[in-house]
Amino acid sequence: MRLLHVQTVLDREEGIQGAGPQAKIFKEHHDGSAEYVIVSHRWEDEVNYKEMAAFMGMDDRCRSNVRRRTGYRKIIKSCKQAKLDNYQWIWIDTCCIDKRSSSELQEAINSMYRWYEKSQKCYAYLDDVEDSSFPSRQDFSKFHKANGWPKWFSRGWTLQELIAPKQVEFFNKDWVTVGRKEELEEALERITRIPIDVLRDGRKRMYFCVAQIISWAADRETTRPEDRAYSLLGLFDVDMQMTYGEGKKVFQKLQLAIIAKYSDYSIFAWNPKGQFCEFGSVLASDPSYFRDCHDVEKVELVELINKLGISWSRSSSKLGSRDRTLPLELSLVTNVGIQIRLPVITHPDCESVFRGILACRDYFGNPITIDFKTLGPSSYRIPAAGCLRDSRPKLKILHLA
Repeated sequence: MRLLHVQTVLDREEGIQGAGPQAKIFKEHHDGSAEYVIVSHRWEDEVNYKEMAAFMGMDDRCRSNVRRRTGYRKIIKSCKQAKLDNYQWIWIDTCCIDKRSSSELQEAINSMYRWYEKSQKCYAYLDDVEDSSFPSRQDFSKFHKANGWPKWFSRGWTLQELIAPKQVEFFNKDWVTVGRKEELEEALERITRIPIDVLRDGRKRMYFCVAQIISWAADRETTRPEDRAYSLLGLFDVDMQMTYGEGKKVFQKLQLAIIAKYSDYSIFAWNPKGQFCEFGSVLASDPSYFRDCHDVEKVELVELINKLGISWSRSSSKLGSRDRTLPLELSLVTNVGIQIRLPVITHPDCESVFRGILACRDYFGNPITIDFKTLGPSSYRIPAAGCLRDSRPKLKILHLA
């Protein structure tokens, strides 16, 4: 982790002797002992690592050009605040990551949540807030481009940057404090739909289901489509190989990584209200498909099976059927799809169409279901096939495309 030395940055800016071209403003910290503050912000006209490192060696024209940028003023203001708070080190993503190195960018993205979590404090810079108080009510006249709230709340990366740090201090465009996370938790829950427990304790309180967690990102945006997935890695504690240029495929890869780590069928519960009438993959195309999953709750598969009256072997946690090799809650990714067991109800007029009952429920306690059609060895998600007459569900091994 590369950190900026606060005092050296400020000395260099003020032209203090000894802060010339040879002064080192960056230092690598790998042992986790450094105490630092971290910045969360929206990108604008930023200063990158190469420019920040070479700043004093630039000619006057280039240096003046960098100084005029919004991103440079942001660095200086955040360093001044860190000094006031008695911190020597600060991390800012724009200039502390050398994005020319793909391996360094890979490490940074996979480590981002942990870096924010380990910080002593996070400075959240709300550059479109002019008032001296936090905007606790929607105001479309001031924030019409972001659903009536500051744009910071609409960005993908700021989701984990709000959840991970224990302390978050919010600043307006003039770097005046407008509130802290612990005193704004009710307003923050209302804005983001993130439960207060998560705002207080971060990933430590992640007993919420996969669908609900992704729903917090449903209306957030990123400049590059792949970052809609990468910005969620830390919330699920999974690593992925960075591959820019694949677009929405990356979000599907993220879902496969989540399936490989967690037994949580709510990941298939996207589009619970049926507004996306699609035939195809059981995986969602992007986080917006989970928009209405904010009140979905996970149910243990054993509990669901017992409630449905399906017999199985309690002693071995395996089904009482001829196939006793697959544990009850195990999902496997195969070359013909995601292999899982689901309780299903077959369509009375078409044996290849059936309704799967997921191990999760909605706000009213109703099981969430999705419909499938089997073509060859794989089963594909289809729009709801209408009402099926009551019949006894059966457990079935499926390969979901």
